[in-house]
Amino acid sequence: LAKIPLLTTKAGPRDGEEWIQRLKEELGSLIKYVQTNKENDNDWFRLESNKEGTKWFGKCWFIHNLLKYEFDLEFDIPITYPTTPFEIALPELDGKTAKMYRGGKICLTDHFKPLWGRNVPRFGIAHALALGLAPWMAVEIPDLVAKGAIVHKEKEKSGSS
Repeated sequence: LAKIPLLTTKAGPRDGEEWIQRLKEELGSLIKYVQTNKENDNDWFRLESNKEGTKWFGKCWFIHNLLKYEFDLEFDIPITYPTTPFEIALPELDGKTAKMYRGGKICLTDHFKPLWGRNVPRFGIAHALALGLAPWMAVEIPDLVAKGAIVHKEKEKSGSS
């Protein structure tokens, strides 16, 4: 976490040039986070955005029992960002765990949102992934696998033939 650069610009999607500056900081922070993850053999997501930097999408994955579980990842930047954090969604897991809201939005209320609030505007997308999504997946994915709520794609294929 210490290797993820902190951000300085407090600007949201409606803030014109300041938002562009914030996006540059976000991208720099994300690039550094991805580089650090790859150096530590911990590459676990791919992410891209629309031109305005307001809609983000990609893939994230979690290795459990030597099997890779991959999920679509998406989020929209709220107009009140960074004061208000965005909600991370893994749509295909919608309804599979109590620690999720409608639409596959993961529950970060208890642990992550207070931390985010204390760190505005220093925290950004990379921090939300590192401190929100990564720990959520580390707890929830093994539990969902154990309950049979998600099945590895290879097992799914062999089980259906």
